[in-house]
Amino acid sequence: QVDLVESGGGLVQPGGSLRLSCKASGITLDYYNIGWFRQAPGKEREGLSCTSSGNNATNYLDAVKGRFTISRDNAKKSVYLSMNSLKPEDTAVYYCAAVYTGRLFSCLLASYDYDYWGQGTQVTVSS
Repeated sequence: QVDLVESGGGLVQPGGSLRLSCKASGITLDYYNIGWFRQAPGKEREGLSCTSSGNNATNYLDAVKGRFTISRDNAKKSVYLSMNSLKPEDTAVYYCAAVYTGRLFSCLLASYDYDYWGQGTQVTVSS
């Protein structure tokens, strides 16, 4: 059984930083693309960043480039999203997602590309 658990969300002031973690179980993370997504109230879920299984290639939504960094530690079965210079518009529930790919050298930011999802962690950016 594949299980993804996000953590690290919380309340932060504008300009602050958070580091989200996604802990996977039931899979060998080496063979999975992992994505981070978010969904704000009344808005559609959007892809923020992803990391590929084959060469840890990364992809970012333009709105978060230069502020968010994705990283993975396959040995710890964990993927991280470091978020800096947070803005009120970053407020949302943040999800990680996984899809088995074998060894793939690219990843997509489309939610339909992912098969497994965590339950999300709330990030609130407010003064």
